Amino acid sequence: MFRLSNNLIGILNFFTFLLSIPILWAGIWLHQKGTTECEKFFDLPVIIIGAFLMAVSLAGLIGACCRVTWLLWLYLLVMFLLIVALFCFTVFAFVVTNKGAGEVLSGKGYKEYRLGDYSNWLQKRVNSTKNWNKIKSCLQDSKVCQSLMENRTTTTVEEFYKEDLSSIQSGCCKPSNDCNFTYVSPTVWNAPATTSYTNADCSQWSNNQTVLCYNCQACKAGLLDNIKHNWKKVAIINIIFLVCLIIVYSIGCCAFRNIGHDWK
Repeated sequence: MFRLSNNLIGILNFFTFLLSIPILWAGIWLHQKGTTECEKFFDLPVIIIGAFLMAVSLAGLIGACCRVTWLLWLYLLVMFLLIVALFCFTVFAFVVTNKGAGEVLSGKGYKEYRLGDYSNWLQKRVNSTKNWNKIKSCLQDSKVCQSLMENRTTTTVEEFYKEDLSSIQSGCCKPSNDCNFTYVSPTVWNAPATTSYTNADCSQWSNNQTVLCYNCQACKAGLLDNIKHNWKKVAIINIIFLVCLIIVYSIGCCAFRNIGHDWK
């Protein structure tokens, strides 16, 4: 005779199975239709997540509703490993994002960022040419710098200096304050006559709107600062998800025990 825990596991996994279908479809669509590096960067992870959710939900659904003991046991094992992995990932993310902060500039509404201020692990990720080319493609696709030019073509330098730029805009869309470039517009700056710079990012700057400072160390630092601050929001979601997983795992254990009792 089925019990409440078996029914709950069946219902939860049925909805998880339904959720996995559009996720898997989106991954396949990105793989077939994706044209930019950014889109291609996400296709495989999305496919893996969709397939994983589908396989686990089917194991839990069939195991609980059809009383297939080995499938339910496999489902519980995967859930346990997922709980441990999520907990470890949450702790790890807090450790690697606890360093780094923007530098406050006198008379400026925005901050500037230095790559060396952030954890070595994160620095290695963005210093990888392969990784950064994909990230850079995503930043360009998001038009994060183009948004600075919208309705601001007549912005004066004094007005621009008061702007509250995001860390990515500060690092990727303008030259460093050390460069002493002449302001023309938010994303157009003229270099001085001298070409001797103390900051290597100055030589990376280009007024070409597809280049700007996307190859600068400050751009990578701005991205890492953005990740650091967004992690606080992600951490809350992770904790809630972890609690939900533990509840589902506990219900699954009850269902597994019920199957054992039913076979006696």
